[in-house]
Amino acid sequence: MAMPRDAVVLLSGGLDSTTVLAIARHEGFMPHALTFRYGQRHQLEVGAAERVARHFGVAAHRVVDIDLRAFGGSALTADVPVPKDRAFTEMADEIPITYVPARNTIFLSFALAWAEVLAAGDIFIGVTAVDSSGYPDCRPEYIGAYERMANLATKAAVEGRQRVRIHTPLIRMTKAEIIRRGLELGVNYSMTLTCYDPAPDGLACGHCDACLLRRRGFAENGVPDPTAYRSP
Repeated sequence: MAMPRDAVVLLSGGLDSTTVLAIARHEGFMPHALTFRYGQRHQLEVGAAERVARHFGVAAHRVVDIDLRAFGGSALTADVPVPKDRAFTEMADEIPITYVPARNTIFLSFALAWAEVLAAGDIFIGVTAVDSSGYPDCRPEYIGAYERMANLATKAAVEGRQRVRIHTPLIRMTKAEIIRRGLELGVNYSMTLTCYDPAPDGLACGHCDACLLRRRGFAENGVPDPTAYRSP
């Protein structure tokens, strides 16, 4: 039997990244989970990532501290209100203030560094270009460009010993399709936290873009959302 290949999986503790971790496991990879404490509005998602990592028995889980509040520019890293109750059409038409400048570029760079140390050529990230808030660093064009750059930037790739591949299994899936795939793989979504603006006790707001997309995804599958919301 072939030994599982090491892979770095970016894990926020949310629905998408948890599904990606399950997919990486299902595809025979040995995941090394990478989570960031980056100055986001709350630390609850880090706790969710730790729960998910333990559940899946990852080879290692690193929680890295960086402080994007030094720059702000987002409702997730500055004292700016999180938009609530936006129409789904509005989400598709404009990039909201919850976009964190260059976040995926920063996260992928850390993942690339760890992957090079591990001699792992595979990185998984849970971006989706369909049911998202229109973030520019979730598009296939961006991922393709980053992958090309990564293969110019690492010693192993330049020496021809290992090619970097960035896996984006969710990128063309709706939230409903992501949830359906996760349920097929036995994902327990009660471990996850999706909300941009949860209460201190962990209750999700139910009204930010992330909550609305999640709720619609579960509804379209005809299954209950295990998240506890503080308002209907």
